[in-house]
Amino acid sequence: MKRRLNAVLSDIEAELRESTERGEVAGYIPPLAGIDPAKFGIAVVLPDDTTLLAGDADEKFSVQSISKVFALTLALGNRGDSIWQRVGREPSGDPFNSSVLLELEKGIPRNPFINAGAIVVADILLGAYQPRETIGEFLRFMRFVTADDDIYIDHHVAQAENDSGFNNAALANLLKANGNLDGAPAHVLGVYHHYCALAMSCRQLARAGLFLTSSGRNPITDTRIVAAQRVRRINALMMTCGHYDGSGDFAFRVGIPAKSGVGGGILAIVPGIASIAVWSPGLNRHGNSLLGTQALEMLCQQMNWSVF
Repeated sequence: MKRRLNAVLSDIEAELRESTERGEVAGYIPPLAGIDPAKFGIAVVLPDDTTLLAGDADEKFSVQSISKVFALTLALGNRGDSIWQRVGREPSGDPFNSSVLLELEKGIPRNPFINAGAIVVADILLGAYQPRETIGEFLRFMRFVTADDDIYIDHHVAQAENDSGFNNAALANLLKANGNLDGAPAHVLGVYHHYCALAMSCRQLARAGLFLTSSGRNPITDTRIVAAQRVRRINALMMTCGHYDGSGDFAFRVGIPAKSGVGGGILAIVPGIASIAVWSPGLNRHGNSLLGTQALEMLCQQMNWSVF
């Protein structure tokens, strides 16, 4: 399988390098607006630590909303199922930054992967701590799951999001007005924007997702990250909500749990088989990587990977 997989990745990278339709980069976040849309990388990590790469797989990029998977993992580990009293588990069918359902449903976000839900998760993790402590805990966790200290938060990106994140500020204040935000909105948003500004390569991101392939245990270090039942729930949410209002189409085309980010990355999980990270900065109309989605569709078709 490894030889065939390596050949498939090379073929995908070669084909997509020639694509003229690459989507639009996330211009509303100034540091991301200048990213070269020609960039493309993909990494597949297997439970035996075999790592297969193609393209710009070792170049770091802003993971953005992919960080919500790991923040949710931490929140479940710290607070357990009590978090579901404050955030739902249903697809929204709306754009990731929409406030429509949040207002209609009295401040309870539909799921933890839309912005409002992720802001609630950041509030849960913040608790009685200072923002700097919470951000430090998150960064330590990411270094732990990857066994790699060369992972950092890009403070330039975080500051840009704080400076321009007026929609997120509106969501945080709406949550506060409905009694679903304990911390000061500015503190919670600071934590949330720093999570999103995490910088990782495809290699590092795929390695970080390994515990989601192996019932909550890192198969390389044999370390328990989270309970197996909670991994099933995280993967279920990635499948149903991981691509916002494009989640149904992604499930139809690709058929595996995945989480996207507006930095152009996607983390995808083939349970028991592989953790995959792909990066191409150009986005489709849903805010998901255009070529990243195509690459995963091609890979899963050729390797016959699907949860269905």
